[in-house]
Amino acid sequence: MKYILSIDQGTTSSRTILFDEQLNEIARTQKEFTQYFPQPGYVEHDPEEIWSSQLDTIQEVIKKSGVTVSEIAAIGIANQRETVVAWDKRTGKPVCNAIVWQDRRTADICEMLKQNNMEDYIRENTGLVVDAYFSGTKMKWILDHVDGARKKAEAGELLFGTIDSWLIWKLTEGKIHATDVSNASRTMLYHIRALRWDEKLLSALDIPKQCLPEVKNSADHYGATNLFGTPIPVCGVAGDQQAALFGQQCFEKGDAKNTYGTGCFMLMNTGDACIISKSKLLSTIAWRIGNEMNYALEGSVFIAGAAIQWLRDQLGIITNASETEIMAATLEDNGGVYFVPAFSGLGAPHWDMYAKGTITGLTRGTGKAHLVRAALESIAYQTRDVFEAMQQDSGIQLQELKVDGGAAANNWLMQFQSDLLQANVLRPAFTESTAKGAAMLAGIGASLFTKESLRKHVSETTVFTPGMSMMHADELYFNWKAAVQKCLSIV
Repeated sequence: MKYILSIDQGTTSSRTILFDEQLNEIARTQKEFTQYFPQPGYVEHDPEEIWSSQLDTIQEVIKKSGVTVSEIAAIGIANQRETVVAWDKRTGKPVCNAIVWQDRRTADICEMLKQNNMEDYIRENTGLVVDAYFSGTKMKWILDHVDGARKKAEAGELLFGTIDSWLIWKLTEGKIHATDVSNASRTMLYHIRALRWDEKLLSALDIPKQCLPEVKNSADHYGATNLFGTPIPVCGVAGDQQAALFGQQCFEKGDAKNTYGTGCFMLMNTGDACIISKSKLLSTIAWRIGNEMNYALEGSVFIAGAAIQWLRDQLGIITNASETEIMAATLEDNGGVYFVPAFSGLGAPHWDMYAKGTITGLTRGTGKAHLVRAALESIAYQTRDVFEAMQQDSGIQLQELKVDGGAAANNWLMQFQSDLLQANVLRPAFTESTAKGAAMLAGIGASLFTKESLRKHVSETTVFTPGMSMMHADELYFNWKAAVQKCLSIV
C-alpha cells in the first residue's frame, strides 16, 4: 500500500491529511495560526508560523497514522491563493509578514493601473479584474515600502511566492523555487494563454522577473523533501479552489462546485476554452496535466465562513459555528434582516474595493438568531450572485451545484442554498475536497493514478432539492440586492 500526504494550507489554519491509494482518509491534523490586523484594511500572516504550523501537522499525521515515511509515495499541496510571501534568497528569512488575499492596502495601486488604462489588458491576458485581491500589487507594495526589499530584488536576492512556493522552498530546504499554473494565474502577472510571466505587467508594477518562481504543471515534480528521514517527492500543487474543483471530479466542461470556507468560491470547468467574462467573473487556469489545459470561470466571494467567525470572535453571539444551524432553524423567516458582510470590500460580481459591511432591517424584535440567520443567508445570496453571472457568461444552465468546505456541513444552509438557486445541491460524504484534490494531483504526478482511473472513485452524496417556490426565492433575492446597493461605494 502506498500513501499520499496532502497539505491543505488555508487562510486560518494549516491542515494535513494522509490518504491511502484508494483515497481513503487515514489520519488528519489541523492547527490554527495567528491573524494580524495591524490597521483597518490590512490582513497579515507570519510566514514562519504558517510553516511551523504546517510542519507540526505533517509530523503529527505521520505519527498518528502509524505509516512509515518510506510508504508515502508523494506530497500534494493546496494553498490559500494570492497571499504573498517575500523572503531573502540567501537566508530563507521573510522580509515582512505575508500580505493576505483579503488585504486591501493596495487599492491605490489598483487605481493607478486603471488610470493607466490597464484594465482591458489585464482582463484579456490574465483573466482577472483589477483588484487588491491579487498578488501582483502586493508584491509592488512590498518593494516600495519594506526597507531594503527593492535593493535585494534588483540584486537577485529577494524571492516572491504565493504560499505554495513558500512551502515548496521550505520542504526542499531552499532547492526549489516554483509554483503551478493555477497559482500563477492568480497573481495578475501571468499570461494565461501564452503561459508565461507577462513582461508588460511586470514593467507596469516594476517587479523584477528574477524574483518570481518557475511555473510548472499542476501534476509535476517539485523536488523532494528530506525532512522526515526518507525522501518524499512533491508531485502535485494547485490553488485551494482549483484543487477542490479537481477533488469534486469536475472534469467535464460545465461541471461546477462551490467551496464554503473563509470565503466562498464557485468554479465552473470551461474545458480548453478561456472564456473572458462579461459579468465580472474571473477567467482562471483550473489545472494543467501533461499537455492538457483546463480553464475555469470563477466567482470569488471574500467573506463567507468569516462572517460566522465574526459573530463568534467579535460579537460573542455564538461559541461554535455548529450552533448556527439550530439557531437559524428556530425562526420562521429572517424577520427582514439582511447582512452584507463586505468586511474586505465586495468580490464577484460587484468588485467594489471600498464597500463596507451593513446590516439592514433591524427592529426591536431583532435577536441573536436573526443575526445568525442573516449571516448564513448572506453566504447563499452571494453564491446566487455568482451562480447567475456564471450561467450568463457560459450559456450553460446549471442544474446542480457540488459543494464542499466547512460550512457545507450545515444542513440548514445547504437546504436554503438549494431553495434560493432552485437547483440541486450535491454534498459528498467526504467534504475535504481541497485536500483530496491535492492528493489526486500528486497521485497523478507520482504515476499512481490517471484522470480516467480517478473517475472510478465514486463517493456517497447527499442531495438537497428545492423546497421553496421560485416566487418566494426571487422575492428574498430581490431584497438581498436592495441591501447590497446600500453598502456599495458607487451606486
